[in-house]
Amino acid sequence: VGVVRLLPLTSKKKYCSTMVLYIIGLGLYDEKDVTVRGLELIKSSDKIFLEAYTSVLSVGKERLEAFYGRDDIVVADRDFVECHAEDIYVPAKEGNVAFLVVGDPVCATTHSDIMLRAREEGVKVEVVHNASAMGAVGCCGLQLYNFGQTVSIPYFDENWRPKSFYPKIRYNREGGMHTLCLLDIKVKEPDFEAMKRGKIVYLPPRFMSVNEASDQLIESEEELKKGAYHPDKTLCVGLARLGQVDQCIIAGTLEELKEADFGAPLHCLIICGEVHDLELESLRPFLVPDSAFQIDLEGSLFQREDTAVANDDTEE
Repeated sequence: VGVVRLLPLTSKKKYCSTMVLYIIGLGLYDEKDVTVRGLELIKSSDKIFLEAYTSVLSVGKERLEAFYGRDDIVVADRDFVECHAEDIYVPAKEGNVAFLVVGDPVCATTHSDIMLRAREEGVKVEVVHNASAMGAVGCCGLQLYNFGQTVSIPYFDENWRPKSFYPKIRYNREGGMHTLCLLDIKVKEPDFEAMKRGKIVYLPPRFMSVNEASDQLIESEEELKKGAYHPDKTLCVGLARLGQVDQCIIAGTLEELKEADFGAPLHCLIICGEVHDLELESLRPFLVPDSAFQIDLEGSLFQREDTAVANDDTEE
């Protein structure tokens, strides 16, 4: 009988040195949310970049530098990350580089892209995890294993009103799953009117609120009419400043949440699917007084409505 010997798999590009690109999660609140390992790597790295595009902390660069004992953090804004990403990972061929991101490094496609490009260049990448909104939303009482696809809600404007999130919410609710909606942020966005006049001007930062997201979701349902959710019935949860000492959680319908006061950013929103008794009990302290929400005991609302329509057709 012949013997087949398996050779070990090797990557196309070997790491060019022992230097490392560390992608380090900073957590959700302030400078003290960094892990012990993350802090040690920040202190010992040759270069440090702070990603200020996909999310923001409650404190600025100066507070971070004071806590880390550094004075050389480079802020990487949207233009830097999207157009000059090589300036982040190429230096890791010659020295250790710390790339700091709010939350957890693997929760944004932007960071995954940098990891892939760095490895393609032969740069060794190590990830230091931390808390993120995608896990912290469980503080409201909804079970994380009952969530489906996460969606992003972008700002609408007069020329662009995308609704790609809508069928994903519908898909989730058809399966009885909750939907986490991450809300748009606009940081260092160019003023195109000023650019037409030859000036480089940036618009003030904007952070979408639960109120604005609720309005846009209501508009989307009114336009598409697929019954993905019901603005006056479906239970939703708005959350603000997750992981911070003044975090805010309010539960109710979209019609109710659009009028609630959530305070300062950052905000996110959950559209509930099937809600277990334990989940509902956990949510009760956060409910809008006399909320008009309806809990689905036999599947999602539009499933029951479709069944009712089918029954009516049969009777006819």
